[in-house]
Amino acid sequence: MAETRAPSPQLTERERRLFKALMERFINDGQPVGSGTLARVPGMNVSSATIRNVMSELEEMGFIYSPHTSAGRIPTIKGYRLFVDTLLNVKPLNLHLIEELKDELYESSDDRALLKSATNLLSDITQLAGIITLPKIEHQEFRQIEFLTLSSKQVLVILVTNGKEVQNRVIDLDREYSNSELQTAANYLNDIFSGKSLLSVRRTILNELDNVRENVNAEMLSAIKLGQRIFKQESESDYVISGQTNLMECEELSNVNQLRSLFDAFNKKRDILHILDKCIIAEGIQIFIGQESGYGVLDDCSVVTSTYSIGESAVGVLGVIGPKRMAYDRVIPVVDVTAKLLSEALNLKT
Repeated sequence: MAETRAPSPQLTERERRLFKALMERFINDGQPVGSGTLARVPGMNVSSATIRNVMSELEEMGFIYSPHTSAGRIPTIKGYRLFVDTLLNVKPLNLHLIEELKDELYESSDDRALLKSATNLLSDITQLAGIITLPKIEHQEFRQIEFLTLSSKQVLVILVTNGKEVQNRVIDLDREYSNSELQTAANYLNDIFSGKSLLSVRRTILNELDNVRENVNAEMLSAIKLGQRIFKQESESDYVISGQTNLMECEELSNVNQLRSLFDAFNKKRDILHILDKCIIAEGIQIFIGQESGYGVLDDCSVVTSTYSIGESAVGVLGVIGPKRMAYDRVIPVVDVTAKLLSEALNLKT
C-alpha cells in the first residue's frame, strides 16, 4: 500500500502459525474459529489450552476479536492487514489460465473492447466485481470529431482518439445549431487540433481561446463554444465495472440496504474513482481493506488493484472489489497477471 502504517507487534513463531491457520480457516468458511478447531489442524501439535492463551494474546494485540459470546474469533482489519502483508502464500497462476487470458484479451478489436474484456475476465475468474479505469485524458490523442443532431438543443458528439477508439458523448446546448453550423465547427476543430493530446486540446479550448474571442468570426466562435461545452464536462477518468451482481452472492454483503448503497456508489462513480486514482501513483499490487479505503460504503469490502501501462507510463488501474473475506492468495495473482497482459496487448496496438 502507498500510505504509511504503524508497525505491528512482532509475533512469535507459534503466534504466527496459529494466526495464519485461523485466517485460512475463517476465509475458507466464514465462521468464527475456536481453539478446538485450531487444535485439529494437521501438524499443529499444540494443546487447546495453549491455543486459547495464544488467541487471548492475539486479541489483546488487536488482530482478532469475538463477534459474540462464543469462544470463536474472527480477524480485525489489523488482522487482515497482517495476514496479507506477511503471512499470505501467493501461488503463481498456471500457464493454461495465463494463455486463456492472453487469448481473450488479444481477440479484442479496439482499446475500449480490450478494457471491457479485461474487467469481464477479472469478474468471471474471481467471481467478484471487476473494475478498470479508462486511460486518463493526458494519454489520449485527438484525431477527429463529428456532431450529430439528436434534438433541437441536444447533440451527439463522436470523438475519435488514438486513431481508432471512438467515444460518444451527448451534450446539451443553449441554442439550436443547424447541420451546416455543426459541420463547420467539426471541420474547424479537426483542422486545429488533429494529432494533439486531448489534454492540450482541453487546456486550449477552456483557457487560451477565451482570450481570442474578439478576433474570430461567428462560425469559429460557435466551434469554440461547442468545444468548451464538451470539455467542461467531468474531466475525471471514467471506469468500467463488471460482475456487480457477483457481490449479491457474498454472505457478508447480502444485506439489501448495504448492496443498494454499494451499487449506488458504483453508479455515482466519484468516490470509487478517488480510491482508484490513489492507486495509479504506486507500482504493483495495492490493497485497501475495509475502512482503509476511507469510504464508508466499502467498510465491509476489500479493493485489490494493479496499474496497467502504455509505454513506460501507467495510464489506468484495474482490479476487483469484494468482501474482506476473499481468497487473497487467488485474487492477487489474477489481478497482477491481467494487468501485465493488458499492458502488453495495449502496447501491441499502439
